[in-house]
Amino acid sequence: MPAHNIDIRLASVLERRGMTLAELSRRTGIAVVNLSQLKNNHAKAVRFTTLSAICAALECEPGELLGLQAGSAPTGAPSATS
Repeated sequence: MPAHNIDIRLASVLERRGMTLAELSRRTGIAVVNLSQLKNNHAKAVRFTTLSAICAALECEPGELLGLQAGSAPTGAPSATS
C-alpha cells in the first residue's frame, strides 16, 4: 500500500502553461531531478518553500498542483499511537 494518496499534478499544470521542467528549474532554482520526482509522483515529501516557488513560477495555487488520487477517500489524522 502506498504511504500516501496524494496526486501531484505538476505535469498537467506545466503542459497548460507550455513550460518545461528545465524552464521551471531556471525560474525556481530547484534542480530538474527534484522537479522530475515531483512530476512523476515519486516524491515522498515537498517543502512549503518548494511548493511556494513552484506556485509563483507557474502562477497557480497549491490546490492546482496537489490533490487526492482518483478513488481515494481522505484519511483521518494519525492516531497518537501511530
